[in-house]
Amino acid sequence: MQKVHDMNIVAEHKISGEPIDKAPKRPVKPVRWFIIVGTLLAVLVGGLVWFNYFRGQMIKQFFANNKPPPTAVSAAEAKSEVVPNLLTAVGSLVAVHQVDVSADVNGRVTEIKFEPGTRVEAGTPLVQLFDAPEQGDLANYKAQATVAQLSLDRAKQLAARQFGPQATVDTAQAAYDQAQAGIAKTEALISQKLVRAPFSGDLGMRKVEVGQYLTAGTAIVSLTDLSELWANFTVTEKDSGSLKVGQVVRLKVDAYPGRTFEGKITTIEPQISTDTRNIRVQATIANPEKILKPGMFVTTTVVLPEKPAVITVPETAVDYTLYGDSVFVITEKKEEDGKTSLSAVRTFVQTGNRVEGRVEIVKGLKAGDKVVALGQLKLQSGAPVSISTDPAPAIPAQPPRY
Repeated sequence: MQKVHDMNIVAEHKISGEPIDKAPKRPVKPVRWFIIVGTLLAVLVGGLVWFNYFRGQMIKQFFANNKPPPTAVSAAEAKSEVVPNLLTAVGSLVAVHQVDVSADVNGRVTEIKFEPGTRVEAGTPLVQLFDAPEQGDLANYKAQATVAQLSLDRAKQLAARQFGPQATVDTAQAAYDQAQAGIAKTEALISQKLVRAPFSGDLGMRKVEVGQYLTAGTAIVSLTDLSELWANFTVTEKDSGSLKVGQVVRLKVDAYPGRTFEGKITTIEPQISTDTRNIRVQATIANPEKILKPGMFVTTTVVLPEKPAVITVPETAVDYTLYGDSVFVITEKKEEDGKTSLSAVRTFVQTGNRVEGRVEIVKGLKAGDKVVALGQLKLQSGAPVSISTDPAPAIPAQPPRY
C-alpha cells in the first residue's frame, strides 16, 4: 500500500511539473508605480521646458541676424535764418467811395439816362424826375427879373439926372434881387429833379423804372469806385503795440489764389473794444486792375520789423500731437564691424511761427541738425533709416494764405 501511495504522489508531481507545495507570486507594490509615473512626467516636463528655451533662443537668434532694412526717408537740415516777422489777421474789403444813389426830393421818374453796369464820370445825369411845375416857375421868375432889370436901369438914369428919388432906385433894386433869388431857388429845385452821379465809378443794377414815383432817399442804383479799397481787420490787444500807420500790409483773397496784393495801414482805431479786447485797423489798397471787390473776405499780413535769426525746419518735419510737437533727428553711430549706420530719434521741440512752409523752432534743435522731412509716419524712435536720393516733393506753404 505504501508503494502505491508513493507512486500516486510521484505521478501527480510529473503531471504538473511543479511541486504541489510551492507558494504563489506577490503583486508589485504601488510605490514602484508612482516612481515610474513620476519619472516619466519629469522627463516630459523637462523636455517641454527645454523645447521652449531652445525655441526662444532660436527666435532671438533669428531676429538678431535678420534685422529689417533701414526705412528710406527724406532729410532736411535745420537752418538759422531771419524769418519775416508777420502778423496775420482776417478781415473784409470796403470801397473807399460807395453809395446807393437816391433822389433828394419826391417825384415821378420820367427818364432813365444810364445803363446798368457801366462806368460813369462824376456829374453824369442818371434819372430825370418830373419838373414841369418848377420849369414854369423858373420862366416866371426870369420874366420878373427882366422887368425888374428895366425898372432898375430907368430909376438909376433918372436919379443920375436928379429927376427921381433914390428911394425909387432902392425899390427897383429890391424887386430885381427878389426875382434873381426866385430864379436861384427854382433852379436848385430843378437840379434836384435831375439825379447825377456824385463821383466817378461803376454802376450796379437798376432799382427803379420809368413812371415809378420815388420818395426822397429811395435807392436808384449803386455806384462804386473800385480804384481804391479799404481792408478792415482786427488784431488782439497784445499785438496792437507793434502796429504803426504806414506799415506794409499784404492781402490774399480766395478769388485769386497765389496772388498777393499790397497796401499800407492808414488808420488805427484809438479805442480797444471792451467786448473782444481787439482793435480795428484799416489799410488802403490800390486796385488798378479793379479785380478786388468790396465785401471780399481777405487774409491780411502786416509786415513788422525783423527779428533776430531763428532755427527753422520744413513744416512737414514737425509731428503735432496731444503730447507735444516733435521731430525725428537723424543721428550717426558706428557698428561693431566699423560701418556707420543712421537712426531717427524722436525729439520734442517748441515751435513758433510758420512762414512759407517752414516752422520756427524755439527750443530743441540747433543749426545743422538733420531731421526727417518726409516719411516719419512709419518710424519709431531709434529706428534705422537711410536717406533717399529721390527728390522730395514740393513742401506747400502753411497756412495756405497769409
